Amino acid sequence: MMIDLTTADLRALHRSALDLAGRAIAQVTSADLDGPTPCAEWTLGELLLHMVSENRGFAAAAAHPPAQPPVWDDGDLGDDPFGAYHDSAAAVAKAFAAPDIYERQVEVREFGVFSGRTAIGMHMIDCLVHGWDVAASIGASYRPDPELVAAGLAVAARIPDTPKSRGPGAAFDTRVPVPDDAPDFQRVLALLGRSPSWTAPC
Repeated sequence: MMIDLTTADLRALHRSALDLAGRAIAQVTSADLDGPTPCAEWTLGELLLHMVSENRGFAAAAAHPPAQPPVWDDGDLGDDPFGAYHDSAAAVAKAFAAPDIYERQVEVREFGVFSGRTAIGMHMIDCLVHGWDVAASIGASYRPDPELVAAGLAVAARIPDTPKSRGPGAAFDTRVPVPDDAPDFQRVLALLGRSPSWTAPC
């Protein structure tokens, strides 16, 4: 399935990614929070904190005036990680629902200033893949619909494959090889540096 990111309803796809990740997070228990994830540097609790912080960062960046740098790292799970995620997801969905969001200029962390459409795509792929990270960490099912997968693949394919962009200290891990006939979602994961066969160690 092919998708044109310049005309697709990215706001609807973004909400689907938020909801899908939320369904995985709703299954997390307190006993899971110290467990490993496909993001090798993060426990599940640390990953959830990152997701909440990113939600709040993108929400603030899409507003007028844009976010100040600390907002990207000041998420708080409190004693209810799912509640924290739900609230932050609602905030970013509301921010991206602005009628002129596609035309706004959004400053995303240290990565630069992008059109609102591009920023939504960036956050969509972040939610989509981190949602899988959560599901893989706890052994839960994770089944994005074909249109969301197609959009994720289109965004992931645009991420530069350069030393500046990938590897230790970079925003993304190095690509993982997969067979040419691998399912599209496995290709998304591989483009973002994840092994589709990852499972939590016993």
